[in-house]
Amino acid sequence: MSIPIDHAGHRALVTGAGAGIGREVARWLARAGAAVAVNDLVAERADAVAAEIAKEVRATGGAGSAVSVPADCRDDGAVDAMVATTTDRLGGLDVMVANVGMLPKGRRPRPFTDTRGDDWRDIVDQNLVQAALCGRAAAEAMLARSGDRPSDGSGDGCILFVTSGETTRPAPYNGVYAAAKAALNHLVTTMAVELGPEGIRVNAMAPGTTLTETVAAAFTEDRVAALVASTPLRRMVNADELARMAVFLTSDLARCVTGQFVLADAGAFLSRSRPANDEGLESGLSGSHAR
Repeated sequence: MSIPIDHAGHRALVTGAGAGIGREVARWLARAGAAVAVNDLVAERADAVAAEIAKEVRATGGAGSAVSVPADCRDDGAVDAMVATTTDRLGGLDVMVANVGMLPKGRRPRPFTDTRGDDWRDIVDQNLVQAALCGRAAAEAMLARSGDRPSDGSGDGCILFVTSGETTRPAPYNGVYAAAKAALNHLVTTMAVELGPEGIRVNAMAPGTTLTETVAAAFTEDRVAALVASTPLRRMVNADELARMAVFLTSDLARCVTGQFVLADAGAFLSRSRPANDEGLESGLSGSHAR
C-alpha cells in the first residue's frame, strides 16, 4: 500500500530557502504539490531557487509552483511585508517553515567566558527573535481565515520551526546559539497551546550536523570523520532527509501532531563523545545545522 504525502492546494512559505536545508524543504514541498514562496535575505538566491523549482515542475508535470519573496526576517516590517506578499501572490498561507538560523556574519563559536552582550543580542536576534517574528506573522495570516476551518480535522495551518540538535546536550563554544534555539523549542509548546484551538499546529524539527554546502566547505575531513564516529548511525544528516521530514510534519498525515520537538541527528544526542565545536572558532561556522 502506498500513502502519498499530498500538499496539493497548500500555500507554503519557507524562510532561508536560498541554500542548504531551506532550499531542499522548498523543493520537496513543491514536489508534493504545494505553491511555495521562497525567502532569502539575498534576492538573487531566492530568485534562483524559485526558478529552479519552476523548471523542475515543468519538467515533471507536477502541480507545485514557486515565487520569490526576499526579505530580512529580523525586521518586523519586512516580515509583515513578506507574509502579505506571499498571501497575495499565492492566495493564502497554509504552511510556514521558519528555517533561518545560524551564527550571524562576523560571529564565531567561542568559549562562554569570551562572550559579551553584543554576542548575545546578535545571536539571539538571529536565532530566536527572527523566528518568533515569522511565526507571529504567519499565525496572524492563518488566523484571518480560521472561521472556515475544515471539518475533517486537517486544520487551518501549520508552522514548523527548524531548531537544533545542540539543544539536547551541552554545546561547548556554541552556548549562546544553543540557548537561543532551546528558547525557541519552548516557544513552540506555548504557540501550540495558544493556536491549537484555532486549528493551527506548531512543531520544531531539530537537525544534527547537516552536510550542507556551508558545512562541506568549512569542516576538514578529520572534523567530519570525528562527527560521523560519534553518531550511532555512523553518518551525518543530509538536507534532503530533513526536507522530507518537514514535508511530512506539515502535511495532513501529521494533523494530530503539535507542540512536538522532532530530533533528526543520526542519534548524535546519544553520544558521550560528541566533539566540541572548537574547529569552527576561526571559520565562524555553527556546528549544528549551518544553512
